[in-house]
Amino acid sequence: MVKIYASEKGEGKTKLLIDMANKAVGECGGDVVYIDDDKRPIFDLKHEIRFVEVKEFPFENYRELIQFIYGIFSQNNDIKQIYLDGIFKLIRNVGDEDFIKLISKLKAIGESNEAEFIIAANKLPSDLPKEISEFVVK
Repeated sequence: MVKIYASEKGEGKTKLLIDMANKAVGECGGDVVYIDDDKRPIFDLKHEIRFVEVKEFPFENYRELIQFIYGIFSQNNDIKQIYLDGIFKLIRNVGDEDFIKLISKLKAIGESNEAEFIIAANKLPSDLPKEISEFVVK
């Protein structure tokens, strides 16, 4: 499953994701991973959450992020939720077509691993491709 929380910058998506991740630790029945491009959230996340800061190795395209996620699952098949905070900051070059492919691939990975992806996007829902509208949380 994939959920996208989309709104303009400063609308509280990071706080929402942190709260959701902290709550998921005791409820999701597995491990939780939180991926961000800076370390700010680390102090607000419970220590049981695997925090990954990717500032030092930004992804050039969506394929690199997918490969990174495969690597995470290869090390831990107990993951039930992965939070991707600021998806358009995590990936340097992602247009609408690539974003559609990314979401499709995350959906498939989630289904095969019984995991959920929760994504924060600094765009209005109306600015996202209509093909992924079913994943946007309203």
